[in-house]
Amino acid sequence: MEKFRVEGGIRLTGRTRVHCAKNAVLPILAGAILADDPVTLLDCPDIADVNNMVRILHTLGCTVRGEGSETLVDAATIQSDAMPEGLSKRLRSSVFMMGALLGRMRRAVIPYPGGCEIGQRPIDLHLAGLSALGVRIREEGGLVLCDGEHMRGGEVHLDYPSVGATENVMMAAARIPGRTVIHNAAREPEIADLQRFLNACGARIEGAGSPTILIDGVSRMHGTIYRPMPDRIEAGTLLAAAAITGGEIELMGAPVQELGAVTAKLRDMGCRVDSQPGRMRLSAPVRLSAPGQLLTQPYPGFPTDMQAQMLALSCVARGTSIITETVFENRFTHVGDLRRMGADIVVKDRTAVVRGVGTLHGATVAARDLRGGAALMIAGLCAQGETVVENAEIIDRGYERLEETLTDLGADVRRERQTDE
Repeated sequence: MEKFRVEGGIRLTGRTRVHCAKNAVLPILAGAILADDPVTLLDCPDIADVNNMVRILHTLGCTVRGEGSETLVDAATIQSDAMPEGLSKRLRSSVFMMGALLGRMRRAVIPYPGGCEIGQRPIDLHLAGLSALGVRIREEGGLVLCDGEHMRGGEVHLDYPSVGATENVMMAAARIPGRTVIHNAAREPEIADLQRFLNACGARIEGAGSPTILIDGVSRMHGTIYRPMPDRIEAGTLLAAAAITGGEIELMGAPVQELGAVTAKLRDMGCRVDSQPGRMRLSAPVRLSAPGQLLTQPYPGFPTDMQAQMLALSCVARGTSIITETVFENRFTHVGDLRRMGADIVVKDRTAVVRGVGTLHGATVAARDLRGGAALMIAGLCAQGETVVENAEIIDRGYERLEETLTDLGADVRRERQTDE
């Protein structure tokens, strides 16, 4: 196990490039098994979640090779429709394999997935959507057994615009007979990116990014070379890191349009944000102003994956912030550690009331989920003295060598092996 040591009080400045999006790459890796020919993905991030997904593909029998910035996936050698339980428990996004395996193999055996402990995140919506396509589902010994022998296109009505359920149904429907219509589909940009990838492989999908998606099944899909979209959450995290230090940074390859809800709040807090296609510059004031009300919502609302980072900013902003989490029921696990650093936060149910303080103080804290860990890193950047963030491997799930990126922008961040004391 490893930890980060963060020396606070250094203003971030400079330029860096945004990596490809974790939340786009993971379903695309799953979707690659729908192709009958090799798929090459460009610039996959070197993060734990992607590495675990590659291991799952290997276990299923796929050939996966990485050469430089290219990752080749060849599903012609796939042998198994049963997901490995150990790896699946470590990776929530392993659930995407359910739709892809059904589309390719007409069968799937899936353990209940793992990931961050930020809420129950049941897969009922996934199963209901697949059932509407004729998949027969039963549960046995902690496994979900899916039989898609009689799958056909159909009408899928999602009770909630779930990203994962939308993507699972898209992949399952891509290679089955007939037309599938997904109603109340999630609208996140990563879903549109999955559509672009699948269509590049010969699928016939339209409407991703809107509440209604149409899929006309095809009998065969071919390979392609594809670069996934840039990571809007990594970009937002870096903007927040600069903002809390009164810094000025430029992001190259930034997903400008997809960051609209985040940059609007940063402007409310007093930052100047200038953008042009593929590039974004932020200049922050000496002290931020409270954003007032902040409510997480499905896209295009404020993303739940940026809530923790904005809460960290609110801890040192002038005024009071009210932050309400509507997507997951347990996404304030970082609050206790922020209080240890001197933050004034009161949580009731799914709402946090944050009264900004003049200064945070360094402390030893621990990442308990991916975005909460990033929030603690951000808080450490402005705190007096040293902050030690334990469980660095949790942050590694979604950020490629975050300490190096921050160091390149002027921060004093070091990775060390964590020892029991």
